[in-house]
Amino acid sequence: MDRTVMRIFRIVLILVAALGLAACSSKFKTYDGPAVTQLQVYKGARELFLMHDNTVLKSYKIELGNQPVGPKRFEGDGRTPEGLYYINRRNPNSAYHLSIGISYPNVHDVQVAKAAGLPPGGDIFIHGEDPRRGRTSQDWTAGCIAVSDKDIEDIYAMVRDGTPIFIMP
Repeated sequence: MDRTVMRIFRIVLILVAALGLAACSSKFKTYDGPAVTQLQVYKGARELFLMHDNTVLKSYKIELGNQPVGPKRFEGDGRTPEGLYYINRRNPNSAYHLSIGISYPNVHDVQVAKAAGLPPGGDIFIHGEDPRRGRTSQDWTAGCIAVSDKDIEDIYAMVRDGTPIFIMP
């Protein structure tokens, strides 16, 4: 009987340890520092800055749409938008680890696409890596802003919905 009790105790101990380790590896982090008041993206430099007023809190290397030069004009053009947008949603179950949505298209974007007789597109996000490709250091998205999975975990925790994002050439 003692051996059975010891075996059960060991199994329970192993399960508790495994669950504890799994909890430590969660992709959902917490952040209690200064509020991110805006995001700034510089497409040419491939950098994203999380700002608190005029202070840079964090900076990240980014990858862009597979046609990185110029603003997004219509669905399927492979470009990343340029202009003022807002973080407007989040996806904890993203195919790209985690993602936060950008409010593209704005009124101007809709007008530009409509004038060309084309749909403006949508579903522009800041997201993690493509699990099939990993981090490539080359522009590969359909117009989104990609960062490493580790970086999107920080960004996801730090940035709130409604935060302005300025995307510059």
